[in-house]
Amino acid sequence: MSFLYKTLLFFILIISLVSCVNLNEPVAHTLEFDTIPANPEEKKPVNLFFGIPADSFNLVTGKIKRNGILSQILLEHGITMPEIDEVIRNSADVFDVRKIRAGNNYFLLCDNDSAGRAGYLIYEHEPATSYIFSFRDSLNITPFRQKITSEIRYSSGTIETSLWEAMMADSLHPMLAISLSEIYAWTVDFFGLQKGDSFRVIYEELFINDKSQGIGRIFGAQFTWAGKTTLAIPFIQNGTESYYDSTGNSLRKAFLKAPLQFSRISSRYSSSRLHPILRIRRPHYGVDYAAPIGTPVHAIGDGRVTAATTESGSGRMVRLVHNSIYSTAYLHLSRFGPGIQSGAFVKQGDIIGYVGSSGLSSGPHLDFRFYKNGSPVDPLTIEAPPVEPVLEENLARFEKNKRVVEALLSSF
Repeated sequence: MSFLYKTLLFFILIISLVSCVNLNEPVAHTLEFDTIPANPEEKKPVNLFFGIPADSFNLVTGKIKRNGILSQILLEHGITMPEIDEVIRNSADVFDVRKIRAGNNYFLLCDNDSAGRAGYLIYEHEPATSYIFSFRDSLNITPFRQKITSEIRYSSGTIETSLWEAMMADSLHPMLAISLSEIYAWTVDFFGLQKGDSFRVIYEELFINDKSQGIGRIFGAQFTWAGKTTLAIPFIQNGTESYYDSTGNSLRKAFLKAPLQFSRISSRYSSSRLHPILRIRRPHYGVDYAAPIGTPVHAIGDGRVTAATTESGSGRMVRLVHNSIYSTAYLHLSRFGPGIQSGAFVKQGDIIGYVGSSGLSSGPHLDFRFYKNGSPVDPLTIEAPPVEPVLEENLARFEKNKRVVEALLSSF
């Protein structure tokens, strides 16, 4: 396919999907400070650090310590408590210092003399947003936002062992595996991938100063699993963007395929399994997912908590009722998720607990159980109905998106 044709298709893609995009991309913000212009004759460049001429300062770097407070850092570098209080009061509507996070970077620009007094403190709140505390002529806090740029990329791969390893083999951003697994969570069993399964994807990678910040939007994808190829076409309906297959059915089902990400099945549903501890054969009406202690466990669908308790062999467990037909149980947890108690309502994907080894367990894992009309069924065989498809009045617009995505995915 010619370069011109690919370029044309890109323009069509952006035009057809523009209604789906709301990047809220930050705009680069250059701070204005009183500076001494460089001598025009020497043409010496001014070294800017977060917009501040930094040549006359010494740079001190560090990370916010756990339970650390801002005043500790500043007092050690010549700033008084009245100055700290005034900065905080002057800029209370700009930044709440109580939101400073442990582990985040900070930078001090200190006077290049024996006193070494701090002129500025830069706190890196997020990759694209920092806050500059000024202790010069004005005592205030100023946000500094770096420009986020994006590149549209094509990627494809074939599974040898896992989706993650396929990504790493092609030096793709690891978050791409997360994004694809979230889109296809209801249609692809990522614990059952086989050699030869494959994917194609058109996506946006975000950068700050040429450093990757992760994955933005997925403009289209296809995943071949167990011999079946499923398209993922982004489309906005009723103000919400979701992904649909080639027939206009939503890829989002009533239930997730699995209650946790990137683990392995250590034991399957069985009517007669040799118990690893008791060494007797008895039914195992669930699927065991081996995972490290503390791995988040998600509700596979909307529902109500009917039990969040400890039961002998099951250990800490949560039971959910999803509707009049389906319910699920999550066993051997190390602890419960926030707000999880009997009577609480949860949404699909909410964290209801964390993997553990409580109860009669030979090691860290989640025993996941699925019930239909009160009887246990194999969770791996459940085919959940899709949520609302593309509405008839939106089909013409959806078909345009579909043709563009199909053309682009077939071009590489």
